[in-house]
Amino acid sequence: MSSAEATAQEAGTRDPASRGMAAREVPALRDDLGRGRSRLLRSELRLVLTRLRNVALLATLSSGPVLIGVAVKLSAPDASNGEGPPFLTSITQNGLFLAFTSLVVALPVFLPLAASVVAGEAVAGEASLGTLRYLLTTPVDRTRLLLVKYVSIVVYGALATLLIATVGVVTGVLLFPVGDVTLLSGTTVPFAEGLLRTLAVAGYVTAALAAVAAVGLLVSTLTEVPIAAMCATLVIVVLLEILDQVPQLDFLDQWLLPHDWLAFGDLLRDPVALGGVAHGLLVQGGYIVVFLTLAWARLTTKDVTS
Repeated sequence: MSSAEATAQEAGTRDPASRGMAAREVPALRDDLGRGRSRLLRSELRLVLTRLRNVALLATLSSGPVLIGVAVKLSAPDASNGEGPPFLTSITQNGLFLAFTSLVVALPVFLPLAASVVAGEAVAGEASLGTLRYLLTTPVDRTRLLLVKYVSIVVYGALATLLIATVGVVTGVLLFPVGDVTLLSGTTVPFAEGLLRTLAVAGYVTAALAAVAAVGLLVSTLTEVPIAAMCATLVIVVLLEILDQVPQLDFLDQWLLPHDWLAFGDLLRDPVALGGVAHGLLVQGGYIVVFLTLAWARLTTKDVTS
């Protein structure tokens, strides 16, 4: 009898208790792998959300709605002169619009800056500290590591967006009258529905930051200097915003990353105009897929020496 046949016969005659133990080992191994992924994500989130620089960025972003609210309150008689960002003249009528105005002010530069800082640190920071090599020598798959890094950046962007919106709502309630919300289409809806629309707006802004995070993550895999990755990501975003304003490049506008960022104004109409929002989400999704794929290709083939 061959050794293979003997092994098969032995496996077939193994007692039921042994077969049951072997069957239980597979789910246990899967549970261990699942817990390992969960630990890696929790560890990365804890690192991102407790890093002093990132906390300082959140505190700075949260001060924006307060400053805007106080400025509008002090200049309320002149608030209807048509100057300033969209929704500014609506703040004095309903404090909820302070959240929308704050997001309009923060979205072009300040929120992408926050996402760029975290994304630039994600891989380049590990490489500069010499910890990336040790991370990859442990049983951590590079694809899983990239996804964990990306999720942590998106979570930070979502937290920053929600913080601005929340501080905007609270400040607006404290400084200005609130009640039924008159939408951009002239329809009046209850304040509770206005809050739900605020959450929808925050979700759309988070999707925009998710695309910035994908761009930043790719840049972070191309260098071992975190500051360079942060600056390069922000420069790319600003350059795309400039190109979006060039009339001769109108044929490119609808495919540029920042073009539909302010389309969330359509969520404040009744009925909701989904055309611009849907196109914006499609474009953001395209950037996420393309740049995450490029980041994956770079990281999985990168020769890590530090």
